Amino acid sequence: MKVTVSVIKADIGGFVGHSDAHPDCLCTADSALARAKEKGLLIDYHVTKCGDDLQLIMTHQKGENNGDIHEMAWDTFVECTEVAKKLKLYGAGQDLLTDAFSGNIKGMGPGAAEMEFEERVSEPIVVFMADKTSSGAWNMPLYKMFADPFNTIGLVIAENMHQGFKFEVHDVKESKKITFKTPEEIYDMLVFIGAANRYPVKAVYTLSGEIAASSSTQKLAFLAGRYVGKDDPVCIVRCQGAFPAVGEALEPFAKPYLVEGWMRGSHYGPLMPVSVAQSQPTRFDGPPRVTALGFQLSEGRLVGPRDFFADVSYDQARQKANDMAYMMREHGPFEPHRLPLDEMEYTTMPQVSRKLESRFEAI
Repeated sequence: MKVTVSVIKADIGGFVGHSDAHPDCLCTADSALARAKEKGLLIDYHVTKCGDDLQLIMTHQKGENNGDIHEMAWDTFVECTEVAKKLKLYGAGQDLLTDAFSGNIKGMGPGAAEMEFEERVSEPIVVFMADKTSSGAWNMPLYKMFADPFNTIGLVIAENMHQGFKFEVHDVKESKKITFKTPEEIYDMLVFIGAANRYPVKAVYTLSGEIAASSSTQKLAFLAGRYVGKDDPVCIVRCQGAFPAVGEALEPFAKPYLVEGWMRGSHYGPLMPVSVAQSQPTRFDGPPRVTALGFQLSEGRLVGPRDFFADVSYDQARQKANDMAYMMREHGPFEPHRLPLDEMEYTTMPQVSRKLESRFEAI
């Protein structure tokens, strides 16, 4: 059967500060999705969180970018925002950038990753969710999963993977996209995806065009002369068969790497793989976290989840991420811990520049 997996997330209010999602918001979302399932809109769903972000994992047969699915998710976030406001949660509804749904959730604040495919005899998927980071955070792990034989041995020894994959890369500033074929165009592709803040990997396909991975690439909306909303991306990866094994899909996160985000969305920090229970960033509102939930699909039903990063084999990665966090924090307000000014989500630079403009002298 053909099934669509939709993962739609939003920050509708933090408990306490930006550290966690309140249980009442999760229960409200669960009830909303249960009603949608009873009406036949959804086949199945799972509600979870990553840090202070509410995550809706859903299966249905309405295809990608479906207005009914997106409106239902939007209404769920609005309902949860009302709960957040009653609890006086921090930043209640901060990812809802407009007052009314306009047909598609894209550009309205929440992030979304979706893929439609014919369900295989065995269909394992992994849903990655991150907090305190931006949409380009998946560039390095997706490259390692689908193009790096040191990570994915299947690229070398599995006949159905040996031919490589195609990467769809978006230019989020110019609203353009390009597709690279690997391994032939790896060097060309790395020129772009190495600049993850501008050129995030949106999707990965087999050479025949079958979807392998899908990520959210929504960047911060620039409204009223300032950045509003947050990124905190999600990603869906199909595994086994013609795709990386589950262990190959998880392996990139065994070595923490630096991503943008962390405190006020304005710092580089290590992405720490954690269980859902440990996705409560507190140190300097961080460091950035990533969770991974695994499901088997059965006629669209979500069998699971498996909380993959609850595994003790990621303890060393967590320790290394903490060591990296200490090193980066020692820089305080100086780069490379703080982002370059043109990439900062919250910054007083324009106001300070205007105030001091008359005091600058020609050299």
